[in-house]
Amino acid sequence: MFSRAALRMVRGMSEPYRIDFADNTAAWLGGFRAAWFSVFAYVLFGTYIGIGALAYDFNFSLVWVTLSTLLVWAGPAQVILISTLGGGAQLIEVAIAVGLSGVRLLPMVVSLMPVLRGPQTRTWQLLLPAHFTAVSMWVESMRLAPLMPVERRIPFCNGIACGYMVSAMVATVAGYYLAAWLPVLLTAALLFLTPMSFLVSIARNSRFLVDRLALILGLVLGPILAFQNVELDVMWAGIAGGTIAYFGHRIRESLR
Repeated sequence: MFSRAALRMVRGMSEPYRIDFADNTAAWLGGFRAAWFSVFAYVLFGTYIGIGALAYDFNFSLVWVTLSTLLVWAGPAQVILISTLGGGAQLIEVAIAVGLSGVRLLPMVVSLMPVLRGPQTRTWQLLLPAHFTAVSMWVESMRLAPLMPVERRIPFCNGIACGYMVSAMVATVAGYYLAAWLPVLLTAALLFLTPMSFLVSIARNSRFLVDRLALILGLVLGPILAFQNVELDVMWAGIAGGTIAYFGHRIRESLR
């Protein structure tokens, strides 16, 4: 079912080569397998234990929190959803807060969809990977999908996302039932795993100067804006850092 190159890829080897699969089912299974050879599956497991415990503390049902994991599929947005609803906020306020949190994923969707789209791709085929696009899935898909034929990329990326989703769903249930025994400090530490893993992975995959410059500027500007109590500090740090890095890259290229 798998080609030899595909098996080498999902075992974590990094030699430059093309990846191919016999059919779409094999591509999906290859993506699902690749998810479990990525650190993200285990980071998500730890994070969603914290989210399950948080939902238990706010007296949400297990069905509700597992559905929120499936439908929201964004850890920070889920924390906002649980904490604001549990704190008695109005639904419109919760919707705006969760929506603004999700805006950070829009550039990832915009950059990933052209990688997945082929000449025969229909719009409806992109709906599922667009929903699945989170930092974990985006990082691995942008790294691996370009190595394979375009017709195998959508099922492969859906397989990666489903692997991560299984990890998150199991952890949500586990965290919900372990909540009575988990210290509050440990729950907070588990939630902190996700941003730290994203930072390390993005740093690892920043191969060009423009990527590294954007990352460094974001790390510098983020704390400054937060210290100044600027609203939406993370979003503005990302926009400013990315814009400065882009124009810096263009200027550098023009001077060559």
